[in-house]
Amino acid sequence: MKFDLHIHSALSPCASLEMSPAEIVRAAKAAGMGGIALTDHQSAKNAPAIAECARRENLACLFGLEVQTSEDVHTLAVFDTVAQALAMTDWVYEALPKRVNDPETFGDQPVLSWDDEIVEMEWRILATGCRRTIPETAARVRELGGLYIAAHIDRPNFSVLSGLGAIPENCFDAVELSRTADENAWAPKADGYAVIRSSDAHNPGDVARVWTEADCEFTVDGLKAVFAAKSTAISERLKCF
Repeated sequence: MKFDLHIHSALSPCASLEMSPAEIVRAAKAAGMGGIALTDHQSAKNAPAIAECARRENLACLFGLEVQTSEDVHTLAVFDTVAQALAMTDWVYEALPKRVNDPETFGDQPVLSWDDEIVEMEWRILATGCRRTIPETAARVRELGGLYIAAHIDRPNFSVLSGLGAIPENCFDAVELSRTADENAWAPKADGYAVIRSSDAHNPGDVARVWTEADCEFTVDGLKAVFAAKSTAISERLKCF
């Protein structure tokens, strides 16, 4: 099956307000995805809505968040259930700065219902790091039964390689390449980890423009098995001219 494990909804302050859970599911289905994961910055509060949208459209869905750690590294925490993702959110929220989001500066952060109604506006500033380190975050993800992935390791900012120069041992289940990364250049830097590619979509037109493919059940255990076996395949990169 083909899947995209890194998608942002309108809750992420840098994402388009068109990225409602319903629109994400429509776009993923149209692109032929078998499964997706919603991974907003520092929060999974739109997980309940996308769970209902995915159920209605018979699309497999996992739930998580993109945790910006104290090292200013972006990482993906992915879970089977909404409850697990929300428990991870609570843990991250405890370590966020006690600052109120400024929509004029950072963007709106709407929590949505499955039918696109605004439930609340998240007041915490999600466009910043938390006080959790990568090892601490890895331990919490494992405690909750999730997957932990190093996001877009090829990027010059907010990646584990740009920030730390190496991938910490015994923390991640896989590493992710961005949609434009040259796999021939970057896969050798994966340090033996399974490699995935995700869209990191912030706009409807970017959902599932790239993907990962594997023969597995779309569950945390299913993905862990193919990651351990390094039996994933990734789509071609998008070339920018």
